[in-house]
Amino acid sequence: MMNFLRRRLSDSSFIANLPNGYMTDLQRPEPQQPPPPPSAAPAAAASPAAERRQQPQSAPPQQQPQQSAGSSFFSSLSNAVKQTAASAGLVDAASAASSAAAKKFKLLLVIEEPHTDWIKCFRGKKVHGEYDIRVEQAQFSEINLIAHADGSYAIDIQAFRNGTKVVRSFRPDFVLVRQHSFSMAENEDFRNLIIGMHYAGIPSVNSLESIYNFCDKPWVFAQLVSISKTLGVEKFPLIEQTFYPNHKEMLTLPTFPVVVKIGHAHSGMGKVKVDNHYDFQDIASVVALTQTYATTEPFIDSKYDIRIQKIGSNYKAYMRTSISGNWKTNTGSAMLEQIAMSDRYKLWVDTCSEMFGGLDICAVKAVHGKDGKDYIFEVMDCAMPLIGEHQVEDRQLITDLVVSKMNQMLSKTPIPSPQRPTATQQPQSGSLKEPEPNKIPPQRPPPQGGPVQPQGTQSQSQEPLQPQRMFPPGQSAKPSTSQPQRPPGPTTQQPHAQGQGISSAGLSMKVEPEPQPASQQKPQSHPQLNKSQSLTNAFSFTESSFFRSSVNEDEAKAETIRNLRKSFASLFSD
Repeated sequence: MMNFLRRRLSDSSFIANLPNGYMTDLQRPEPQQPPPPPSAAPAAAASPAAERRQQPQSAPPQQQPQQSAGSSFFSSLSNAVKQTAASAGLVDAASAASSAAAKKFKLLLVIEEPHTDWIKCFRGKKVHGEYDIRVEQAQFSEINLIAHADGSYAIDIQAFRNGTKVVRSFRPDFVLVRQHSFSMAENEDFRNLIIGMHYAGIPSVNSLESIYNFCDKPWVFAQLVSISKTLGVEKFPLIEQTFYPNHKEMLTLPTFPVVVKIGHAHSGMGKVKVDNHYDFQDIASVVALTQTYATTEPFIDSKYDIRIQKIGSNYKAYMRTSISGNWKTNTGSAMLEQIAMSDRYKLWVDTCSEMFGGLDICAVKAVHGKDGKDYIFEVMDCAMPLIGEHQVEDRQLITDLVVSKMNQMLSKTPIPSPQRPTATQQPQSGSLKEPEPNKIPPQRPPPQGGPVQPQGTQSQSQEPLQPQRMFPPGQSAKPSTSQPQRPPGPTTQQPHAQGQGISSAGLSMKVEPEPQPASQQKPQSHPQLNKSQSLTNAFSFTESSFFRSSVNEDEAKAETIRNLRKSFASLFSD
């Protein structure tokens, strides 16, 4: 096959009949030879061999206009061969994943309702000073995902944008959750998505562990009980609460009036004020239909509500007073104003921000009764709504917090996800060494042209990509027998590596060079030699792709072309 290509591409009539700009790579000029010493200049000029040697050097300048016309055909052919080699398993998986590492952006998934545009908030922000932040915003109801145990995952979005259905699949580097993942009132349960993202190991704000723990308010209240026991009731005044796992235990009559909270809901939903035991029994029957838990708290005749929020290291305190007279201050008309941040409030929110491994965004809700006492009754996480006149500032604080977390938790050079093993090309001759599973991966191979050291350990992933041939003692190492032998001559002889060693597990063998005629010791500068070698050089891959060691590099290139001859033989049919 190689002899046919050499004869075909060396034919001057074949090159002359090609259109301009096609396969100009075969007309690559010969590198300039160093000038001869001054003393040998007259003798070289008078030699007929020197005249023949100078003729091919003068030919390339005449071919420069054709070479500058472009090499789009040959570039596409090279890319096709590289893709064929990748599909055949000849290219290492790391080289295929290098394109993912070269991307200059980080993908951020923001889970939020469409009333807030987070794309504008993150515009112009960068991670590590060089990676742009690309934002994908969607609601829980529009998201689906798949996650594998090896760390690979993909998130799908099916949403309607301006009346058009949008379907996208991507792999986010970070997640910002600004929506409740579980609500019994809206019959929405997206805890499976939180589990899937945690299964995939995606970093987020707040942490996925804390978000999953906030899916049940009694579970969070149990943490508040633990904090109150640690700090004391004076420093952390927690309201009294009773938990009922189901309606069957709602027989003990509490002190009335009480507030009954059914299940897990938000924004005042599922909360009922009960003034006597008759109404309490009616509520118990409702709990029986819901088939969930319930809690009761004593009703506090409050003057105003208190909310202390923390975003990163920023603190704000708000006071909300009902105007309409509703006992739920978040229902009806209310007046909201920002108040001073006291040390007492700061202690509350700082202590609550340490639960479940740490909360980057949280808020503590309390009521101030007419008796002059404060009662803490709830903690909110990153899904808390933004209130007051500083919502734009709060969104900017969240943006800066997410960028800071991405700088901390995302590596500067991202590691690609593990790739599935690909099939490797088996050698046509010689024996393949069996992989050794209990060996440590080898160190970096020596530089080009350096001595090859024995490698006693090799990883399983590199063994199939570097088939080593072993020869019996006393027999010299020769090229593959499947390669056709070529008669000696300047048009067919290629320079081989001299004195290179073949490394195997615990064994280093010296390759004895074959005796060659004096005329074959150095490459001859002949036009046909350049054209034939340019085909081989055009399909050569980088050292990091495969055959990482410098051993038998020329033989590896020839073997690669033999393995791919069936893929592009039709392009050069006679």
